[in-house]
Amino acid sequence: MGGTTVDEAERGALRRRAARAFSNAPRAALAEHWLAWADRPGVEVLRGPEPGLVMVQGRIGGTGDRFNLGEATVTRATVRLSGGALAAPSIGTAYVLGSDVEHAGLAAIFTALLADEATHDTVIAEVVEPLEAALADRDRAVRTAARTTVVDFFTVARENAGALASDEDDE
Repeated sequence: MGGTTVDEAERGALRRRAARAFSNAPRAALAEHWLAWADRPGVEVLRGPEPGLVMVQGRIGGTGDRFNLGEATVTRATVRLSGGALAAPSIGTAYVLGSDVEHAGLAAIFTALLADEATHDTVIAEVVEPLEAALADRDRAVRTAARTTVVDFFTVARENAGALASDEDDE
């Protein structure tokens, strides 16, 4: 019976998780991790980095028919890494929202490092997990800041209802 093994499914989920961390992280954070990387391999740019447009689609109600929502700028890059701590030459491709070519290039480098067996675990422990933690902290701060601007309309309605009743009594 053909199909995907659990290990392949886990690897796919891990690649998606890493791609999300690389693309959502600030460029400066990726650059910092790259500069701190011990025994950096040689980098050969195969494609890009090049910005372009993609059509963003939505679904009615989240699950219904698709519709075109608009266009978004995306930058892609593909690199080949060789030497350093790599077991073999490795290729990585990354897409990031926006037109930051350096961000796309750095994300592609870490994608290639993730693909190599010799550096896979190090990328997860030293790059992906810290980036995810920083993103979670940033998201938590944004939610907290947004929460402070929430207006309780039921309270406003009760306060106004009392003011209107006393105004009518004055007449």
